[in-house]
Amino acid sequence: MTVTFISNYINHHQIPFSNACFKLLGDAYHFIQTQPMERERIEMGWSKEGEKLPYVLCLYEEEERCRKLIMESDVLLAGWSGREDLVQERLNQGKLTMRISERLYREGQWKAVSPKGLFHKYKEHTRYRNSPAYLLCAGAYVASDFHLIRAYPGKMLKWGYFPETRHYSKEQLRQLKGESIFCDKDENWGSGAFSDRDLAVYRGGCDIAWAGRFIPLKHPEYMIRLGQTLKKNWNGRFRIHMAGSGEMEQELKDLAHKYQVEDVITFYGFQTPEGVREIMERCHIHVFTSNHLEGWGAVVNEAMNSGCAVVASRQAGAVPYLIQHGKNGMIYPDNDFEKMEEAVRFLLEHPKERRQMGWEAYQTIAGLWNAGHGAEELLRVIEGIRRGAFLPAAEGPLSLAEVISPGKS
Repeated sequence: MTVTFISNYINHHQIPFSNACFKLLGDAYHFIQTQPMERERIEMGWSKEGEKLPYVLCLYEEEERCRKLIMESDVLLAGWSGREDLVQERLNQGKLTMRISERLYREGQWKAVSPKGLFHKYKEHTRYRNSPAYLLCAGAYVASDFHLIRAYPGKMLKWGYFPETRHYSKEQLRQLKGESIFCDKDENWGSGAFSDRDLAVYRGGCDIAWAGRFIPLKHPEYMIRLGQTLKKNWNGRFRIHMAGSGEMEQELKDLAHKYQVEDVITFYGFQTPEGVREIMERCHIHVFTSNHLEGWGAVVNEAMNSGCAVVASRQAGAVPYLIQHGKNGMIYPDNDFEKMEEAVRFLLEHPKERRQMGWEAYQTIAGLWNAGHGAEELLRVIEGIRRGAFLPAAEGPLSLAEVISPGKS
């Protein structure tokens, strides 16, 4: 079986999945990059090393070879590439194609009433509803958008982004987070000499992470407000770690000065993906504050994989797929700072529950929502389709995507 993935460029969110496919398929797997990576991404620490991987081809360097692969592969995985003409050429020949898409109407489903927009979506999607065309939904609200245009009926499957998955034992995670003094029962935590940080953690203090670009849709200002409210009752028992930079950086630092929280918030600036993970590994809680314009939110995967108890806005695409409220994290309603703060306070006040949610979060990524499992399930489903049997997974990647309205809790 030959599989080709076409997208604008390969990045650290796609490489683990592509590596997993290459491990399973060898030279029968290819990734076609249609454009060079933008300078902004490179300056954010995104590496161009992916272009050197053995399965990566660049359309702008080997167009004839890439076109041949797009048309002749057994299945095409079609992300956003800027080359819709190539995807439609394949679809028009009735060849098995799986689109990977984030939301159509992030800014509001009212846009679906536009006649011009509907005609455009008909050309790209709806007219292929009875063709061997499937949709991999990179976000929990994607299916709702495509349901509005009556595309891919019964053929929409859960998908997402799969950053690097790291593996730890429970004790390794506790040591990274300074929690190695804990046993399964809080009242039996051993004896001996412990550092001040160990004792602070045992008494309920913790480190809180936030990571991303400092832009309005990600609401980094919520963390400054959070620092202000927590300092009133938790001063000396928490610290907020903010990895990132962007247009709001000076505004955030000025706000931290105004609220007198500079002593409890650390700004790290832009970090490499590895640097962000190191911060997450040391932290106990990760707060994810993005609004409805966040298609997925791969930092949620990374924070969960790092054993953090994640407090996340339900508006981002990854959250309903990855988090079960109260089991492996906590979800708060749309743009509701008070509910977000309430969830963080609960985790501060209940360290045992916090640790359990962090461990459950880790297991969700290590056991289900990871590149290796996603690749295996994708190839299993594709093979079934080729034999005439469409067999979605029972849960996780490649399970049927429910139509979840972005306006519903």
